Amino acid sequence: MPRVHSPTSLVTRPELTGTFGMVASTHWLATAVGQSVLERGGTAVDAAAATGLALQVVEPHLNGPAGEVPVIVRPAGGPVHVVCGQGTAPARASVDAVVDLGLDHVPGTGLLAATVPGSFGAWALLVQRWGTWSVADVLGPAISLAADGAPVLDRVEATLQRMAGHFREHWGTSAETYLVGDGPDGVPRAGTRLRLPVLAETYRRVVDAAGTGPHEQQWERARAAWYEGFVAEAVDAFCARTSWLDSSGEAHGGFLTGADMAAWHATVEEPATLDLAQHPGVTVCKTGAWGQGPVMLQVLGMLGALGVGTGPLADAEGREDPAWLHAWVEATKLALADREAWFGDSGDDPPPLADLLDPAYLAARAGEIGTHADLGAHGLRPGAPGGRAPVLPTSVTASWADWCAGRAGAAAGAGAGEPTVDRAGVTRGDTVHLDVVDRWGTVVSATPSGAWLQSSPVVPALGFPLGTRGQMFRVEPGLPASLRPGRRPRTTLSPTLVLRDGEPWLALGTPGGDQQDQWTTVSLVRMLAAAAHGRREGERPAALTPLQAVLDEPMLHTDHAPGSFHPRGADPGSLLVEDRTAPHVVDDLRRRGHRVATADGWSLGRTCVVGVEGGFLRAAANARGAQGYAAGR
Repeated sequence: MPRVHSPTSLVTRPELTGTFGMVASTHWLATAVGQSVLERGGTAVDAAAATGLALQVVEPHLNGPAGEVPVIVRPAGGPVHVVCGQGTAPARASVDAVVDLGLDHVPGTGLLAATVPGSFGAWALLVQRWGTWSVADVLGPAISLAADGAPVLDRVEATLQRMAGHFREHWGTSAETYLVGDGPDGVPRAGTRLRLPVLAETYRRVVDAAGTGPHEQQWERARAAWYEGFVAEAVDAFCARTSWLDSSGEAHGGFLTGADMAAWHATVEEPATLDLAQHPGVTVCKTGAWGQGPVMLQVLGMLGALGVGTGPLADAEGREDPAWLHAWVEATKLALADREAWFGDSGDDPPPLADLLDPAYLAARAGEIGTHADLGAHGLRPGAPGGRAPVLPTSVTASWADWCAGRAGAAAGAGAGEPTVDRAGVTRGDTVHLDVVDRWGTVVSATPSGAWLQSSPVVPALGFPLGTRGQMFRVEPGLPASLRPGRRPRTTLSPTLVLRDGEPWLALGTPGGDQQDQWTTVSLVRMLAAAAHGRREGERPAALTPLQAVLDEPMLHTDHAPGSFHPRGADPGSLLVEDRTAPHVVDDLRRRGHRVATADGWSLGRTCVVGVEGGFLRAAANARGAQGYAAGR
């Protein structure tokens, strides 16, 4: 394990342990909302939905009501499910439609990139099927925060400062919504209140439409108001009747219609899973290959084939062994190459997930990992699962070195891409994340994102912008991630649920775009090693996995593979580590050929986690960003 943590080890936050319920999220107010639901008799499902809706208000630069969310839920005593809240491409959106506009990609901002807003439908379905609370009770905290005003984070102020000129000149509805403070250009100052009265009224209208009666019927009526009623009507009119400057440099309307929204429903799916051979009884659950979740499963499978995790990750003095980090980085490169070749919502020809997760395939892939870093001299190296020949986008295969060099410095435009950590380690923002466990044993992990305030102009009748997840589609036919009507873009959103002996053990995740499964995998491997170490050493049963201490460990990631967001930059062979990383680790990784750069010591990732262990409920939240908190009793 990374270190032998004792109960007196210095950590940034307490190791939260209790028996009633636990919530962890990327904002303290959202965590408080979730815990208040548990205290008033709600389940983890009710608390997760209320937390997620509150996050849209308190972190508007990171997610919004028209965004998307994948949710992994394990109801008490039941099987694990994935609720897919990723909306699909509009019926009029296609490769030809984008090319006819003179574009070779879907812009990173504006209306062309809008897919069906999936977040509300996912929360509605989740509570309708496994929750107990009414629409009014679940939406109440978000309405209150929007109407009364949430405190402006310093990063919200910084985001609005960057966007103020663009809002004033090009997106007037966004200026009217957000530039209502007393700072320069009307930017609200950090620590002041940002009220969103139109959003509050939108949610009040949804509550009114839901009416009374059994909560299942309420949520069905609320869903109808969103996808077939006044919300869909406002979206339809806005996309059809207005045009706005986007990151292409031109003004465009949108493909999205009310009919697209009415035709879409959130779905419940089985998770992609992997049993960890090096940790008997442990099963990791992720979304399917319409997201990047199986990247984690592939990496864990390759590490298992290499024997990583069967012993401590540190020497007798507690110094972390660089060899496992090298193996993890190289396995990540191979898994991300598979993501580029195989992952996506390709409809009639789905990704060969069973072959991608086959132990023999992963062992063969692990055999490709050498003693030195892959610097990308031979391009990406996807595998051939089941003997199938991989197909990469022509923009990647034509000239890998030239493509990477050209994209490395490419500008994405104001508000484009996903607001995450840049290649210098500077945090521009993230997505959001939440995890909840209740006293009955229900566990929820969710990663909401999209429709952040800098993504698209505000729909004035609703008080929020649309999302831009369509930018993740490839404008090239014949690929798993190609733009197709009615298909889901290949999302980066990636919650995680871990079972031990068939019961929930850990639920975790982080914001961070393409880095999500990197940061979460590193933390999970460290937790697995710590737990295995405790069992091997024969510690008393009360010894618990040091969740908070693991989250506080130095983090790292690679930008070797193309990013999922325009301009899809790549930096082959790169490895970004926090400057708290031990010098012997950095020196060793450099000797192995990795192009190591350092970032601020508390900048990479914002992982949250809840757990069930030793008869207790557990929780921890990342100190990075100074926003995330866990709570429970």
